[in-house]
Amino acid sequence: MSVDKTTILIVEDEPAISELISFTLRAAGWTTVAVGNTAEAWDFLQHRTPQLILLDWMLPDQSGLRLLSRIRSDRNFNEMPVIMLTAKSMEEDKISGLDHGADDYITKPFSPRELTARIKAMLRRKSPEHAQTSLEIANVHLDPVSCSVKIDDQKIEIGHAEYKLLKFFMAHPERVFSRSQLLDKVWGDHVVIEERTVDVHVLRLRKVLKSAEGLIKTIRSVGYMLSEK
Repeated sequence: MSVDKTTILIVEDEPAISELISFTLRAAGWTTVAVGNTAEAWDFLQHRTPQLILLDWMLPDQSGLRLLSRIRSDRNFNEMPVIMLTAKSMEEDKISGLDHGADDYITKPFSPRELTARIKAMLRRKSPEHAQTSLEIANVHLDPVSCSVKIDDQKIEIGHAEYKLLKFFMAHPERVFSRSQLLDKVWGDHVVIEERTVDVHVLRLRKVLKSAEGLIKTIRSVGYMLSEK
């Protein structure tokens, strides 16, 4: 079964560095999109929502900090993980980057292994549904590496959409999400799906879970949540 990969947007104007980063991240199993300036980055964000942005400070059209400020002021992107990649290594530069809303700051030259580790740590903290660590709640075990789900140690057959929905719920237990939030978080805001379609996938997910279907709770007039209670 295939599953959507984590997409990382690389905003870097040096072709050699951009290709090195892309190669490193693809080898780690992530999908990459590379652009060379802030205008191209913003245009990309209007059509697709990446799970993380690697942002260079010095770009040809304007500073990466300007783009970062724009991202943080937009309600659609203000929680998106952003890691600054820059040759600026002075403490005041790092503080400035963090003050503008960067979640992490990596100076050039950098180790590809360190970059990969920092991205993994960021995704675990900010977007656990995109991390590669196993999830287990009650008698349900989900392995994102093999994209498989087990109930009581027995592997079950699960559709692509239901797998993504279950993974998101298990990464955010005890939290209620509206249908529109689930559409945005699970399918992405670039996909045109009606809200009632969420109900269909929740129904299918419950059927697949069988004895564990009670984990998926309906919160009247609000949406759905995963809870052991």
